[in-house]
Amino acid sequence: MSGAHDTKPVFPDEQDSITSFESTYDLYRQRICKYFSLKLNPMVADDLTQQVFLKAVENIHSFKGKSNVFTWIFKIAQNTVKNEYRRLSRKKESPFDFTEYESQSISLEFTKNVDFRIDIGAALKKLDEIDQEIIALRFFVDCTLHEISKIVGMRESAVKNRLYRSLEKLKTELKEWGDVTIMSIQDLISIVNKGDNESTNNRLKKVHHDLFVELSNNVERISSKYNYHSSRKVVIELYPDLPTFHQAVGEADAPNWFMGTYEGNILKIVSPLNPGPEHTYESILKSTIHLYSMWLISEINPKVPKWIRQGIGGYEAKQMTQDYIRGTTEEAIRNLAIPSFEQLDNDTWDFGTMKGFQFSYMFVEFVVQQYGLDTLNKVIRNPEDFDGIFQCSEVELHKKMVDYIKK
Repeated sequence: MSGAHDTKPVFPDEQDSITSFESTYDLYRQRICKYFSLKLNPMVADDLTQQVFLKAVENIHSFKGKSNVFTWIFKIAQNTVKNEYRRLSRKKESPFDFTEYESQSISLEFTKNVDFRIDIGAALKKLDEIDQEIIALRFFVDCTLHEISKIVGMRESAVKNRLYRSLEKLKTELKEWGDVTIMSIQDLISIVNKGDNESTNNRLKKVHHDLFVELSNNVERISSKYNYHSSRKVVIELYPDLPTFHQAVGEADAPNWFMGTYEGNILKIVSPLNPGPEHTYESILKSTIHLYSMWLISEINPKVPKWIRQGIGGYEAKQMTQDYIRGTTEEAIRNLAIPSFEQLDNDTWDFGTMKGFQFSYMFVEFVVQQYGLDTLNKVIRNPEDFDGIFQCSEVELHKKMVDYIKK
């Protein structure tokens, strides 16, 4: 959210140029000014911001570089607010109440391309003062959790917990929360029903809501994890039952476990209301994350092998438990009938028979656990460069994976 998440001091020391100071001023001025607008009064915010930066210049010798520059400057702003509170108290005046701030809304981002705005003026007044401060710093002043922890003097984990608890309290106060969520995620995800009717309208609304919640909890996480944000909008087509879905995608004789696929930017899935004999309502929701992950990986590299796409899809969706994976692959592992990479690059129904979903999952887990996420990202983009990425051949890597799986 912030464009200024520095990890190293960029504030000019005594020898730095005026140009460097001006760049630092430009970088942080707006955030400091917004803080004064919230805590005191928008009318005095500009003047007080100027005072803070003048004090920063005068006291630059005291900056030791043990914190980042923004939090150091912000401490000066906090002290300025305290001084103003004391001055107003002597004059028997009240500071500006930021819960009455003119916008009275916060922007909560699902992805880089999606956000929704919620009116929180009245709800904020029901929070503790420290929670109000954390909300203000996070959503109005655009601070990171690390910056907030330094500013309020708490561990980052404590700040995160208080922030989430505060948002949960706000959610109970905001009746329109669910509707707003649905409306805004549609900026990124579009759902189209195939064969619905009036009698199922209310049930479909719940399906839409649950799908949007599932996606909103995962889309940005997955996109950031694999360093890719698509400019294309994803369309989800919902089919009323398995036979209709199978017919629509040209696979009338498909097995019952086949409940979703994607073509281009269209994810096609059977409705969670009629998941068939091998799925449940919840597993269909998770399978949507599986399909979204596969689609995203294909966007990064259309030629990526199936085991990578399927493995990452299963790894991110977590619709298979570890017990299920172990139980269904135990015999193949015992008999050393673990499929090769080439065998897993199989677009027939044999993929399911050879436990392709499970082994692909375990192969991806192996790469992440033994080599790290950066390596997996390299594999996605250069899947044939075994020597360059793993310093071993394809056969040698597969043997390492087999040894890992057997443990």
